[in-house]
Amino acid sequence: MPLDRVTIFCFAASYSVAWLLELTLLLVQRPALRYLATLFGAAGLLAHTIYFLVQRLTLDSQAGSLLFLAWILATFYLYGSLHYRRLAWGLFVLPVIIGLIGLAQAFGVSSAGDSAHGVTIPVDPLQFWNLAHIALFLLAAVGVSVAFVASIMYLVQSRRLMTKTLPGDGVPLPNLERLENMNRRGINWAFPLLTIGLIIGLVQMAQDHVQLQGWTDPRILSTIVLWIVFAIVLYLRYGFRLRGKRVAFLTIMAFALLLVTLVTSHQHKPGGIP
Repeated sequence: MPLDRVTIFCFAASYSVAWLLELTLLLVQRPALRYLATLFGAAGLLAHTIYFLVQRLTLDSQAGSLLFLAWILATFYLYGSLHYRRLAWGLFVLPVIIGLIGLAQAFGVSSAGDSAHGVTIPVDPLQFWNLAHIALFLLAAVGVSVAFVASIMYLVQSRRLMTKTLPGDGVPLPNLERLENMNRRGINWAFPLLTIGLIIGLVQMAQDHVQLQGWTDPRILSTIVLWIVFAIVLYLRYGFRLRGKRVAFLTIMAFALLLVTLVTSHQHKPGGIP
């Protein structure tokens, strides 16, 4: 089959089947189902990669950034499935991946031929800083997403402990300490990248303010709000040693703000910053 015939449906369907198999494992504990789920996840990641490369998606578009974030998380899922087979990573990561793909499909997909900011190596300073701004934000989004998944798993595991569920029953999950460490590392990873990316974006906007509709640009505002939320989370965690469910809920709020930022487009004229 020609590579250009790989569509979003191909990898979205593969991820969906993998998730259904993960759900089936809750009822039927069979090693073959675990391997089959991993196989479908790997097939989805392969199709996802081919689609992203062949279509040369633009990272500055809503759909392109959502699909790229989904691809990173799919890689994270496959790594976890191969190295931690006894843990139900896919049960929590795959719905996030499928949801991001669904959002990308809703906003439509543009190729690099439709934009000046495709997945190409920039040759002038303006393009370089544009790409750096986008890349830093997307890398920060990876940290936010990992922290979000860890938070959901933390709340589930905490609920199981409160109800005194037996260790062998229910979804196999890491312990609370490990999940809290995942959350902390995700936040610590995301905040500096988000800060640098935001600074680059604000500097670009100040230099090119004529092409943007002032400082009320929706994506700039949502990114600033996201940064403030992360600053509050870090302050509460390290200043007041806040832990547990409260940090998990704040992280979930930060992930919701991240989605708002990703689906919000810049109000700029052609040639403006991404």
